[in-house]
Amino acid sequence: MDVGAGRLYGAVAAGGFRRYATYRVATAAGVFTNTVFGLILVYTYLALWDEKPHLGGYDQAQAVTYVWLGQALLSTLALGGGGVETELMERIRTGDIAIDLYRPADLQLWWLSADLGRALFQLVGRGVVPFVFGALLFPTALPQDPLTWAAFLVAVVLAMVVGFGVRFLVALSAFWLMDGTGAQQMSWIVGFFCSGMIVPLNVFPGELGDFVRMLPWSALLQAPADVLLGEAGAWSTYAFQAGWAVVLLTAGRLVQVAATRRVVVQGG
Repeated sequence: MDVGAGRLYGAVAAGGFRRYATYRVATAAGVFTNTVFGLILVYTYLALWDEKPHLGGYDQAQAVTYVWLGQALLSTLALGGGGVETELMERIRTGDIAIDLYRPADLQLWWLSADLGRALFQLVGRGVVPFVFGALLFPTALPQDPLTWAAFLVAVVLAMVVGFGVRFLVALSAFWLMDGTGAQQMSWIVGFFCSGMIVPLNVFPGELGDFVRMLPWSALLQAPADVLLGEAGAWSTYAFQAGWAVVLLTAGRLVQVAATRRVVVQGG
């Protein structure tokens, strides 16, 4: 990628950040919602960990930290929707995708940049407050080493890329399905279950636990959480996340090529 292209995609990412920053009321409502759901989950986890103090290898403070981390990353990783894939699917459905294909820019990199800008804003604007609130109100297991925090942030960025890779593939299904809402909803359900948003994947027993931890969704929440909590090495986590990022982005590229060969324009 040359300097000019880098500036272009950097501007797209900055535009994505600014765009979501304009929705101040929605952001405030999201902060409130994440905080309330975090409280519900925390008290549920506290009751569960009272019965089994080291469930999944976490102590109670780690479990509480995991809850607030999940609330911080829920919108960041668009696990429940809200990513750019919704807009992309609508553009495919209406035929506006033809305009995107005429741009002097790569379709996948354009939407990846826009989604990274969105994700960064959601992390700062919607994720920090619930996380800080939870850390102040409940006993947590936060690291003291700045290098651990830095390693965690790298894992979060890689999680953003993996999350986009999954959602980009789902969005491209609209080229064949015309309305990819069903595929998108199924993706949300699987993402919630397999990312560890409901309960940490460490809690899943036996072969089921081994299986879900191999899937790309475990690179979204479980992987960064284990880096922050000191339960996994940073470099092995990066290798796992980067491997899935390459696989998903490559698959997205191949599907994009196949899809654009048979663009079906609906509407005007």
